[in-house]
Formats: sequence, C-alpha cells, structure tokens
Amino acid sequence: MDKKRVVLAYSGGLDTSIILKWLKLEGYSVVAYIADVGQDDDFAEAERRAKTIGADSVHVCDLQRELVTDYVFPALAGGAIYEGRYLLGTSLARPIIAKRQVEIAFEEGAGCVGHGATGKGNDQVRFELAYAALGPRLEIVAPWKMPKFLEQFQGRRDMIHFAEEHGIEIPVTLEKSFSTDENIMHKSYESGVLEDPMHAPDKDMFTVCVDPTDAPDKVTTIEIEFKDALPIRVKNLEDGHEETDPLALFTYLNEIGGKNGVGRIDIVENRFVGIKSRGVYETPGGTILHVALRDLEGIAMDKEVKRLRDVLAPEYAAIIYNGFWFSPEMEFLSGALKQSQKLIDGVVRLQLYKGNATPVGRYSPSSLYNEELSSMDVAGGFDQTDSRGFIRINSLRLKAHRLIVRTQGQDES
Repeated sequence: MDKKRVVLAYSGGLDTSIILKWLKLEGYSVVAYIADVGQDDDFAEAERRAKTIGADSVHVCDLQRELVTDYVFPALAGGAIYEGRYLLGTSLARPIIAKRQVEIAFEEGAGCVGHGATGKGNDQVRFELAYAALGPRLEIVAPWKMPKFLEQFQGRRDMIHFAEEHGIEIPVTLEKSFSTDENIMHKSYESGVLEDPMHAPDKDMFTVCVDPTDAPDKVTTIEIEFKDALPIRVKNLEDGHEETDPLALFTYLNEIGGKNGVGRIDIVENRFVGIKSRGVYETPGGTILHVALRDLEGIAMDKEVKRLRDVLAPEYAAIIYNGFWFSPEMEFLSGALKQSQKLIDGVVRLQLYKGNATPVGRYSPSSLYNEELSSMDVAGGFDQTDSRGFIRINSLRLKAHRLIVRTQGQDES
C-alpha cells in the first residue's frame, strides 16, 4: 500500500475542496471519492471540480439502493430512534460511505483514507470507527485534527482566502447562515443562526417538506405492505399509484410525505463527543415508515417480545448514532432484532395531512388480535371470573410491602 496515496471523501464543498488541494501540496496522491447517497448535487460538476483542483483520479459511486435496503430499512424495522425523536438520517449514511471508501482504498492500493469532518462533531467518529473496523491497517488522514492544518486555517475566511490564492472554485459565500447535510433518508440543518436554540428556522430554509400550514387541505390515504417488518409495497388510494421496488418505494414516500409536510423535527440532541447540538431535520419517508411499522407491531408482535424489543431499541439507536455500525454489539443486537421482526407482516393504512401521518387501519395474516376476545359484547372464550384470581396473585406483593411498611412504622397513611 502507498502511504502517500489517500482516498478522500470529497463532497465538492468548501472544506473538502481546500483539503484536496492542501493534501496535494503536502505531497499526497489524492483519489477523490464522491458518494451519491441521494443528495441534490451535481455530481458531474463535483467530479470536474475535483480534477481541476488536482485529484489524481475520481470515483463517483451511487449508493442509494444499498443505503435504503441495507441500512435505512433495517434501522426502521428495529425501531431505531435516537433520544426518542431522531430517525438517524445522517448516522445511517456514514457507514455505507466509509465502507465503499475502504473498498476503493484497497482497489487503488492506497494506504490512507481521509475525510473533512471537524473535531467537534459526530461524523469524525462515525467515519473513523468504520475505517478501523473495515480497514484496520489503513492510516486515517483527518486534517481538522492535524496541528499544521489548524495553524493555517482558523475558520472559513482563511479557507476562502486560500481558495482565491489557488484558483479553487467554491460554491459558497461568507453570508451562508447555516450548514446542511442531505441524503435519501433526510436533510439536516445546523450551525450558524440555528446555534441559538430560540431562533425559529426561517420558513424558506426547508427544501424537502412543505410547511404543514401550506400543505394540501385534503387527506392523502396510502397503504403500506410489510413482510418481516420490511416494506414491500406502497399504494396511494387516491390515485392508484403503486411502487414495489425498494428504492422507488422509499423515493415515493419521500415525495408524498414532503408534499404533506410530514417528517419535520427541531431538537437539541446529545452528540457522542459530549456536546449538545441543535438540529433541524426533514425525514418524510422515514417518518411514514416508522409510524406504520410501530402500528403494525401492535397487532402482529407478541407482547413480551415487544417489551424486550423496546428495551433494546434505544441501545440499537445509540450504537448507530455513535458510529458503531460495524461492531460485535451491532451484530448481536441486529440478530436479536431480526428475530423479533419475523411475522411482522401485513398492511397499514395511513392518512397524511398537514404534517401528520395517522394510522387508520391495519391487517396482518399473523395477527394476534382476536376481535371476539377483545369485545365487551361477546364472551369469546374468556371467563371473566378468572380475573379474580389473576388480580389476587398480582396483589400479593403489594399487600406484603404495605404490611412491612406499617410494621416498621413508616406508613403515614
């Protein structure tokens, strides 16, 4: 492996454009790697810009389908939602980006992989943990943690000045008031004016979901079919439109969810590095699938399996958020969660309306719901007198506890 050849995760933005040139000046041979994970970018233009700056070769890789089938769908099936609200859009894209980057390093005979993530954020952790797991012999080049780079670049002004000095085209200005990250799962907004947690996002900031107040004054009703907790079909009951291909299905959910203002959240979260961060996210398709799956589980998942899954799900989400996708604990939890997803089959009907995705019907061939057993009007084989013994047994420990408290004189009632 060539220790002076680096595969750089290149976006075409300010940071990675400067880093590409800086690495060339430091004597590296640079392979620019552009990952298409569904962001609204001009990849041909990014490739041209990388070559102009001095990249020795450029790889543009379409990872959208694999991101959806191997990362997004399994995470949603496992109930991964970080701190009860965040559906992990950025977190899910990082491991697949790093995975392909390591593969390119092996193909190119490169001894290094590099990224432009800062030393304060989560992405540096996600990238570097993935590199360590998949390419443990590769050297990691992370300029934002290198003293020489930090001495030269104190901030954006220094980077823009460097770009002007070296004739580097950059599609940014100093006036930009926030930063964004986008993939097929979501779009995120953070930093800049959003660092004030009381600053309400401007209405025109959003590009994925319409403002719920501007969404149609008409309900859109859809049905989503699942097999083992994975979506296999979506149908719009208003116009009959149907999708079964995984990528097309998810893209369509993003489209109709966005049109109805579904999937926006504004939160302050805890980064893995210990810093609190304000993030605004748009996740239309992911939100719809999350809501539908949790509803289907209500009819098709065993009570105790669901209870245990709900204990594991926050740990699963934290593993993904913190960057441990390729880890022993992830393999362990994924296996357990996959077992819980067996027979989570059926159809959920939802109404999309002004920012809400509301389940209004569900059917499962493996349903555990017994209409007669649940009915207040039909006995359905349930002997109500059995409830007396059930309650008596469950009350034994409560009586025992109260008697002990009274004996010790601690009962003030």
